[in-house]
Amino acid sequence: MDKRKVIYYTDERNDEFSTFQTTPPKVDASYDYERKSFGKRLARFVLYRIVMYPVVVLYARLVFRQTLVGRGKLKPYRRTGVFLYGNHTQPLGDALLQTRLPWPASTYVIVHPNNLAVPVLGKWTPALGGLPLPDGLKAYRNFLAAIKNRIAEGHPVVIYPEAHIWPYYTKIRPFPDTSFAYPVETKAPSFCFVNTYKKSRFRKRPKMVTYIDGPFFADDSLEPKAARKALRDAIHARMTELSKYSDVEVIRYVRKEESDG
Repeated sequence: MDKRKVIYYTDERNDEFSTFQTTPPKVDASYDYERKSFGKRLARFVLYRIVMYPVVVLYARLVFRQTLVGRGKLKPYRRTGVFLYGNHTQPLGDALLQTRLPWPASTYVIVHPNNLAVPVLGKWTPALGGLPLPDGLKAYRNFLAAIKNRIAEGHPVVIYPEAHIWPYYTKIRPFPDTSFAYPVETKAPSFCFVNTYKKSRFRKRPKMVTYIDGPFFADDSLEPKAARKALRDAIHARMTELSKYSDVEVIRYVRKEESDG
């Protein structure tokens, strides 16, 4: 568990508090988002379903004692591509635990290129479904095509719209509506999930309870920019409500201006 008791911040949108720092690799037009070769498809099957998922289940139960609430809301969409928006509060946990939500459907996750540089897991990130953010217009076209193809194939695509990791944070930070352009364009349903933290009687690490809600749909009567903002606002509001189920604060986040006073 993160040992920091207090973290001071200045910018809710851009401050990053992950303990892992590295220089991200460039993701240019040569990056293989589709991974269609037989070898790469086999690697994904083996790593995702045979190697990783049993580890994820053990990790969820032993480390966080994670409980899922509202998972049944995803069942009618098991064969439908959906977007899953979650809060970003665990460096490793967010990469792994999201796979439990729509199982047995296999997820793809939009990630920062930093994830490609993580020791061991970085090399596995593409096979496990990581879709790193691109550099440049040509790379972006490939990135967007991959998202559309995964949705068309019926895969859930996971997005952490807060972008930056704030360990054990119990509120929902403001986030832009940029990533909500994907469901507007694909007309796919969206869901939100919020990892909350509950007091534990016998351990210092709190229990994690993950609340899932949805579906949310973009309003077709609005212009695309207005539709993505409306969708963002609806999901942010619901995530904010769900975050109130946390009842323990492992790390206190203090704005620097407040601490200076």
